[in-house]
Amino acid sequence: MHAATTPARPRPHRRLRSIAAAAVLTAGAIAPAVTATTAHAAPLREVMFVGNNWEGTADVIKSSGDFAKIGRINVVPDRSQRLTAIYLNPINLAVFLGIRATAGEGHDQLVDDLYSTPDGSALVASRPSFGDVVSIDLTTGKVRWRFAVSGYRADHMSVSPDGTKVAVSASLGKVVHVLDINTGRQLGSFATGDKPHENIFTRDGRYILNMSIGNVETDFDDPSQDWTKGDRHLTIADTSTYKVVKTIDMRSRLDAFGRKDLSNAIRPAVFSPDESKLYFQVSFFNGLVEYDMATDKITRVKTLPKNPATSDDRTTFVNDSRHHGLSMSPDGSRLCVAGTMDDYATIVNRSSLQEGPLVTASKPYWATVSGDGRACVISESGADQVTAIDFGTGQKITSVPVGDHPQRVRLAHVPATWTGTTG
Repeated sequence: MHAATTPARPRPHRRLRSIAAAAVLTAGAIAPAVTATTAHAAPLREVMFVGNNWEGTADVIKSSGDFAKIGRINVVPDRSQRLTAIYLNPINLAVFLGIRATAGEGHDQLVDDLYSTPDGSALVASRPSFGDVVSIDLTTGKVRWRFAVSGYRADHMSVSPDGTKVAVSASLGKVVHVLDINTGRQLGSFATGDKPHENIFTRDGRYILNMSIGNVETDFDDPSQDWTKGDRHLTIADTSTYKVVKTIDMRSRLDAFGRKDLSNAIRPAVFSPDESKLYFQVSFFNGLVEYDMATDKITRVKTLPKNPATSDDRTTFVNDSRHHGLSMSPDGSRLCVAGTMDDYATIVNRSSLQEGPLVTASKPYWATVSGDGRACVISESGADQVTAIDFGTGQKITSVPVGDHPQRVRLAHVPATWTGTTG
């Protein structure tokens, strides 16, 4: 399983052993996260959506090969309407300006995460500054539906393995909403820790994992001030009832491993193919952590190189994330790490945890897997481009220019005949 990075691909039946004492997360045969065609559906084309957060657009590029640009989608066609509503509501305006001044680094955050609907007819995106999730019709460029999240700010999303549900973190509301991806109707929700962030569906779609990262917008970043960051833990919810079945605070697990110095705020995360291991990044750390699901223990910690030009002053790290972006090759042999503040990306051998060449990149903010599984694709938010890196050699393949401040990159589908600009 690729944690919120690529649509799941069919694999033989496997069992995921639960970390909860009374629960077993059984993995069954599932359909791909986004189906390509059906007997009566129009043919679809696999692409990648690149969300340009500060610009409010999504570039559509090829999912492999030369990753050439295909078209662009306006993710804020209702911008005037939304701004009018915000400026007429003092609370909304305060939150809107607060997002701009903190997480937005002086910019509005207009598209955080994005996926396609199963039939490829629409893009579904979370928009932090507008506090919502919207569906944009790829033919008309208009909003099909809009869902306002609890607490005014939308963040990371994840799509269920069958492509029918989308989970979105309401970072100020301490809740995850699960929506019907076609209609925007809420199917359920569950409570999280402070500032819910990453979401991961298990391969059978039975559970959702959510990672809360705490108050990353403050400058109380010294280890002695860690208590100000709030409640940070991993939440596991059942997707049939949306009841929380387990919460895990990595603080005690990290302490037991001898790493009291590491934050327990889990950032991007990815499962091994058999879902026995969870790999994740944590706030302020240039490296990654390996966690065993069956034993409920940290098993390895890998520290990756620092860039000598990068300050160790934690207050200079964007939203507390020194490294932010993690994906895994389909065969599970390689990890791809975005070293955000250290301005590089690297391929890590999962067996030895040895890193490969450090590929220079400007504030890489995300890592995903190409459609053919051969490359890691990172977003370079500081250079307004995406870059593909070969999983096998660890070398850069190519870079493609995109819009202002690309962040999330997701595999998606559009109609085979779609070749242009929407909105």
